[in-house]
Amino acid sequence: MDMVHLSIELPREVFSALRQDPEGFMREMRVAAAVKWYETGALSQSKAAEIAGLSRAEFINALNHFKVSLFQYSADEIVSEVRRR
Repeated sequence: MDMVHLSIELPREVFSALRQDPEGFMREMRVAAAVKWYETGALSQSKAAEIAGLSRAEFINALNHFKVSLFQYSADEIVSEVRRR
C-alpha cells in the first residue's frame, strides 16, 4: 500500500493534559477523525476503518465509544426509503 507520512507539531503539555504518550495520541486522533468523517457521511465504514487503522469490527466498537450511530441514515430517511418501495 502506498503511504504518505504526515507530521504535526503540538505543545508537549497536550499529552500530559490528555494523559497519553504521543503514539497513543496519534492513534486516538486517527480514530477520532475517521469516526467524525464517517458520521458526516464523508467516508464509508470500510474506508473510515482503514484510515483509523482498525478492523471493521473494531471500528464499530469505536463508533459506539464515541456514541456515533452505526447507520448513516436518519430514521426519517429509512422510513422514506421503505415507503418508496
